[in-house]
Amino acid sequence: MRIAGSTVLLTGVTGGIGGALAAELSARGARLVLTGRRVEALEPLAERYGARTIAADLADADDVRRLAEAAAGTDILLANAALPSSGDVLDYTPEQFDRALAVNLRAPAMLARLLAPGMVAAGRGHLCFVGSLSGMAATRSSSLYTATKFGLRGFALAFRQDLHGTGVGVSIVQPGFVRELGMFAKTGSSTPGRVRTVSPQQVCKGVVRAIERDAAEINVAPPELRFLTKVASQFPGFAERVQRLAGAEPTVRAIVAAQRSSR
Repeated sequence: MRIAGSTVLLTGVTGGIGGALAAELSARGARLVLTGRRVEALEPLAERYGARTIAADLADADDVRRLAEAAAGTDILLANAALPSSGDVLDYTPEQFDRALAVNLRAPAMLARLLAPGMVAAGRGHLCFVGSLSGMAATRSSSLYTATKFGLRGFALAFRQDLHGTGVGVSIVQPGFVRELGMFAKTGSSTPGRVRTVSPQQVCKGVVRAIERDAAEINVAPPELRFLTKVASQFPGFAERVQRLAGAEPTVRAIVAAQRSSR
């Protein structure tokens, strides 16, 4: 799928890596449709990139449907929006629980469901989901977030098979710890076991590669973290012990504290 000249619906543009993705796609000649909750945050981006903007709350099922209708004719869906959802599940209210599930899993899946028929009819298109390595390996105090990312990965890879032969591709891009921008960077904490980070630009390159090459899955992380994640996905009990020995607890506490203060 060529990005240049394609209409790209990008969710989560006003937070974290979304801004970097908008800049990258604009530079590559995409016609951007940007969405987020806050109109005041969308307006300067519309001017900067010559983009169309649609304010929508992805936790609201009606807003998700309205967004899909307003973005009819989209060539590429880049589902990037997500809520940080770290912490003890018992600390979350039912409303917070539902919102995390809606934004992180239901909204991207439903947008794909609503936009895919138009792509199939046109015989071209791409659905790209920004997930996380948390969608492959569980860590402490991440039950809710990990559940949404495991679900997103499963949906993307299965839907890819459903759409095989239609001309519509499906990819999932899963970053590890990202510096400078995004959920982890906001915590200001160090990585467990001195694991290396990746830059927002590397994530953008992964997204571009996934779309242009119709790659099923791209994990944006240093080789050692990709390897450890693969091991953890196969041997979760062993991974628990390794995480404890690697001193993951301080990082977990910092992430949880930072996200709790923002809720």
